[in-house]
Amino acid sequence: MSLAVKIDNLSKAYRIGLKDLGQDSFAAAIFSSLKSPFSNFRKLKSLSNISEKENSADIVWALKDVTIDVQTGEVLGIIGKNGAGKSTLLKIVSNITEPTGGKVEIFGRVASLLEVGTGFNPELTGRENVYLNGTILGMTKKEVDKKFDEIVDFSGVEKFVDTPVKRYSSGMKVRLAFAVAAHLEPEILIVDEVLAVGDAEFQKKCLGKMESITSEGRTILFVSHNMSAIKNLCSRAVLLKEGRVISDGNTERVIDDYMNAYKAQIVDGLIPENFPRNDYNKGVAYFRRVQLKNNSGQVTDYFSYHQEMTLNVGIEVFREITDGTFVILIGSSNDDKISYSSTSDDFNTWVNVKPGYHEFEVKLNQNFLPGIYFITLVLMDRQGFPYDNVSNVADFTVGNMKESEDAYYRWGKVLANVNTKSEWDFPENINLKKI
Repeated sequence: MSLAVKIDNLSKAYRIGLKDLGQDSFAAAIFSSLKSPFSNFRKLKSLSNISEKENSADIVWALKDVTIDVQTGEVLGIIGKNGAGKSTLLKIVSNITEPTGGKVEIFGRVASLLEVGTGFNPELTGRENVYLNGTILGMTKKEVDKKFDEIVDFSGVEKFVDTPVKRYSSGMKVRLAFAVAAHLEPEILIVDEVLAVGDAEFQKKCLGKMESITSEGRTILFVSHNMSAIKNLCSRAVLLKEGRVISDGNTERVIDDYMNAYKAQIVDGLIPENFPRNDYNKGVAYFRRVQLKNNSGQVTDYFSYHQEMTLNVGIEVFREITDGTFVILIGSSNDDKISYSSTSDDFNTWVNVKPGYHEFEVKLNQNFLPGIYFITLVLMDRQGFPYDNVSNVADFTVGNMKESEDAYYRWGKVLANVNTKSEWDFPENINLKKI
């Protein structure tokens, strides 16, 4: 197979601003103002002069020595946490940003879909914006003419196509923008998180369109936090961490590497002594045990959609705690905190905990979408400082796309920052007091 994209030792650095130190005397302030034109000139010059080996405090390497070969007709998924360098990589490949070092070779016509709706003019009608946006994305007028009816039909805004876009809802703008981009016919398509747009029904439509594009044999570089989409669309995946490639190969294996990077190394629910903790009130209390059970009482880390789960928590307390709060945070594989539950919110009470080892249970009536989730446990004082805080101490999986597909599209994607309804069951040594 021939190469479509060759990325060779690619690096990209950004120079960030640092706080200037204040002067501690009047004479020093005068001297600093006199030399500021020269220092400002050096700073301005340094913005475009970054050595590949430079590692000063104001340099951030978004990418470092990235090498990837993409074959013609290959669908490459690029995954990683926020800040891993995914979007920077696509911007360099799209010739939007210049690299600090290394090079990219492109063999074919490229179209990029990095930000849906870029280039839309609110004063123009939907029809005019289709032509404008199509031109920005590299389509000729003849190509837009040929695809126009198909684009408008896909977007579902036929009734409003001759209305100024400033009167569109945000969802209508997104639908029209994606419809234009989805009907490009390049040899190489670069896509950044476009399946996160629109409502649930339109997301399903977008996924179907992406699947049809991949079946046409085009080369695609696809960034997404939706692991189901990556698994369904991509024949190969690359995992980025802190700007470096740490895994490259079979999609399922790379996704496993991504997920395993989060998972806590805990055996039989016991939290080891050396587990990373944030304990501002040092030596007062430590979480010792965490396990998940299904509604049959079995220890498991797999739950079907909407299935009740019970969290069993063990904590050791060395000094009596008064006016504390237990908090459970649940986050996604993208490090987003999407759900919380606390004793203050659920009971409107403080908790008082006597010294000793205690176990308690929390029933979580979850409605999380299919995916992998991570649990953080916190016990904090009245001012919000932690007695103990263990992040990503347990993980669980909810369903899979096939068995939960109807629920997925019925409920949609956005479940951010929701308070999970919980039932806390404490032993007699943990007492509740009204706030």
